[in-house]
Amino acid sequence: MVKRLITAAVGIPLGILILVLDNAHVVAAVVAFFVVAAVYEILKSTKFIEHKAVSAIGIIFSLIFFLLLCYDKSDKLLPFVGFAFVVAMMGAMLVNHKKVTFKEAAMIGFISLAIPAAFSTLALFKFEYPEHGIFLIVYTLGITWIADGGAYFAGTFLGKHKLCPQISPKKTWEGFFGGVISAGVFAAILGYGYMLWDYIFTGDNSFKVNVIALVAAALISSILAVIGDLSASLLKRQCEVKDFGNLLPGHGGIMDRFDSVLFVSPFIYLVFSIFFPFVQL
Repeated sequence: MVKRLITAAVGIPLGILILVLDNAHVVAAVVAFFVVAAVYEILKSTKFIEHKAVSAIGIIFSLIFFLLLCYDKSDKLLPFVGFAFVVAMMGAMLVNHKKVTFKEAAMIGFISLAIPAAFSTLALFKFEYPEHGIFLIVYTLGITWIADGGAYFAGTFLGKHKLCPQISPKKTWEGFFGGVISAGVFAAILGYGYMLWDYIFTGDNSFKVNVIALVAAALISSILAVIGDLSASLLKRQCEVKDFGNLLPGHGGIMDRFDSVLFVSPFIYLVFSIFFPFVQL
């Protein structure tokens, strides 16, 4: 608990500072760090990191891929970088064919692609919706962590029926529904709070947020958060590790703290990319 409090004492002010700066490039820099850390943690947990050349190429590509998703609006460079990545991976595998199997190289490639693709949506909120990007980031992270907190407390005090005992013995159905309800309540409060915030600073009450849409997306996202958390738990069990890393004392690594975000953020980004005109932000 002490380690968690220390991490929170450091992390919360840093998070607030990033939000106050309200700069897309700052957000991208922070998320880029998350990408590299998360890829490294997974490769280390799976022991793929022992294949140094292939892993190094994967980590480098994950960063480049993330930066292209954020900054290459024309998408002209991505096919060439992707081709170069495949060639580099195959070349490294051929050189180390006695140690590296095609299956391992393919898994490293998948990890190097999936992690930055999911994390990039957090940064794209700010790049593509500059006026409301910070709100969308807070909304996305808030849903994930509030749902997790709600599930913990509901499961602790009311939990009787196991949700998935073979993967995560402590999770219960009561905790699951507690998390869903918590996410919905959070989304409603945040939506009304955002309208109030705008009214206080502008005096204009014409600004509207479709709270129903926010709550609906939050309810679905809370389910995705559970899937993300269980997926990470299954991977850790198969790799026989307690945590992905120790970068965040009391929490584990970046993947331990953001495993659910990897599922929620792309969904929220998709919702707002398609239905943004109907969500009156």
